[in-house]
Amino acid sequence: MKGQLTSQENVRRIYLQIIKQKIERYNFNSMSTQTITPDVSGYYGEYGGMFIPEILRTTFDELIAVFTEAKADPEFWQSYVDVMQSYSCRPTPVTLLENFANSLGGKFQIFCKREDLNHTGAHKANNVMGQGLLVKRMGKKRIIAETGAGQHGVATATMAAKMGLECTVYMGSVDVERQRPNVFWMEQLGAKVIPVTEGTATLKDAINAAMRDWAESLETTHYVLGTTCGPHPFPEMVAWFQSIIGQESREQMLKLSDKLPDRIYACVGGGSNASGIFLPFIEDESVELVGVEAGGHGLDTGAHAARFSGGSVGIAQGYKTYFFQDDEGQMLHTHSIAAGLDYIGVSPILSHLHDQKRIRFTAATDEAVISATKLLIRTEGIIPALESSHAFASVVEEAPDIPDGTQVLINLSGRGDKDIFNIAEAIGDEKWQEFLQTRALKH
Repeated sequence: MKGQLTSQENVRRIYLQIIKQKIERYNFNSMSTQTITPDVSGYYGEYGGMFIPEILRTTFDELIAVFTEAKADPEFWQSYVDVMQSYSCRPTPVTLLENFANSLGGKFQIFCKREDLNHTGAHKANNVMGQGLLVKRMGKKRIIAETGAGQHGVATATMAAKMGLECTVYMGSVDVERQRPNVFWMEQLGAKVIPVTEGTATLKDAINAAMRDWAESLETTHYVLGTTCGPHPFPEMVAWFQSIIGQESREQMLKLSDKLPDRIYACVGGGSNASGIFLPFIEDESVELVGVEAGGHGLDTGAHAARFSGGSVGIAQGYKTYFFQDDEGQMLHTHSIAAGLDYIGVSPILSHLHDQKRIRFTAATDEAVISATKLLIRTEGIIPALESSHAFASVVEEAPDIPDGTQVLINLSGRGDKDIFNIAEAIGDEKWQEFLQTRALKH
């Protein structure tokens, strides 16, 4: 028995070495649906990498091998597209926001990519369904995930129900309270939701807890990381699945107006929705790309999550990027009205493109976000997630300087149902407060 196990280990070691050699020789651009890929160590320029404990090394090697094979297999991408079309309403439409644009002067056109119409209400389904197909390839039976706004958690729990997998979701206790509707649905879908109380009790702490779980359950468990952060290959893998957003957008904009958009806006937390819509346009120099971070109470207050405005380069949670940290590398508290943007780090892909000046980054305050949310609801009948509203808020702010005739595309990455408590509180809706008080008295 001992000899048999040793033989199996040798076969696996040889297999992984062959895959590694293939990775080193392979022209990534020939098999990738995105136009920027990491080197063999997982770096985009000076950002990224794989800073992991030795106990995770074999698991990561296996994941890299499976992902590399999947990327090289045209049938895998087609199977992914088929699942997203039959189960998740893809392709999501591009909508002309004529009323919204008119409210800003009507001198330029505004379109939005409707990821809010994706199954589970956000772009998150794209990534989790793709990773679910990889889990099936690996033959694992359990998945874990972290979540901030709860949309990734709901999407992961949905995928687990669809594919018959056991599911555990880690969520900061602060986020559990402000995103209670999503917690309810995760639990109804069969997931076990574990509130994380340590640290700031938000997304970064949920990621830490998920990583600890994974280190203790490697044989049976896959970590469905929700954004383009963390150790290699997660940034590349998540961006690859999310690139379906940008691919569709290219075709749709050309069909609608015979040209590509002049400017694209997307909110930026970890960076998955931004990477998804930006990467297929990277080589189109005529298209300006604008990432919008969480400005919180204002960049001068320190109560925000704008890593490119108040952060610096460091290493944490398995990768190198811009983090919101002090001079000694200690992670600072972040703040955003949007739970999904309330995170210390940002995608190494976006960090590289920031330094290359291919993406321009700005930030929107909580106050501006609520104002933009109200405006979109009243002018277009579309209820955006607070995360997505950051992109709309930036367009509102920059509207006076946007040239006449410009075509703007905004990635509406999620819908606002989950944010009803935060939006109602921020607006100060008295009827909503009365409703809550009445319900509280009944219980």
